Amino acid sequence: MNRTTKALEQCRQTIQSYEGCADRYYARIPEMPNLRDQAALRRIAEMAGRGGLILEVGSGPGREADFLETLGVTVRRTDATRRFLELQATRGKHGELLDIVTDDLGGPYDAVVGLCVLIHVPRDRIDHVLAKVAASLRPGAPFLVSMRDGDGETVGNFHTVYWRRDAFALRLEQAGLTLLWDEFSVDPDGDPWNTFLAVKP
Repeated sequence: MNRTTKALEQCRQTIQSYEGCADRYYARIPEMPNLRDQAALRRIAEMAGRGGLILEVGSGPGREADFLETLGVTVRRTDATRRFLELQATRGKHGELLDIVTDDLGGPYDAVVGLCVLIHVPRDRIDHVLAKVAASLRPGAPFLVSMRDGDGETVGNFHTVYWRRDAFALRLEQAGLTLLWDEFSVDPDGDPWNTFLAVKP
């Protein structure tokens, strides 16, 4: 199995695992993003402008999209897990099936949001994915992304790749994005995260 085939198989396994646990995941997610994410999402909405079009990749239960829409922007909700989209549909929310690794992202968008999702992108595909994100943004538009802090990766049902702050910041810059802000945090489960806000010049 070559590296590309292995990477795509890891992605498929992760998506399939989310299909199996989406209902449980959906039930335990709070209705509102945490205060730290709310502040970052407010900044994104302000930069996108009222009525701006935001692409959200990995919408999951859709709580961040719900919050963004209260701020006067339009969100294109997407996820690679069909069950998450079905669950959002029960609340009257429309989402689209999209795999950030293999699919075209469309655009141009006034912002792209990818919280807690690019951690599942294989390390040797991250430059490809970030280039697609950059190409989908209009000039001056921001990209908000969070990544698990650490080294290496875990394999199994959920393939997770860890990035140190400086290494991922360099990946953003090499994709043609300018880093404006980043923040380190630890979630309630004790997992460390780096959140980045970058902009397309």
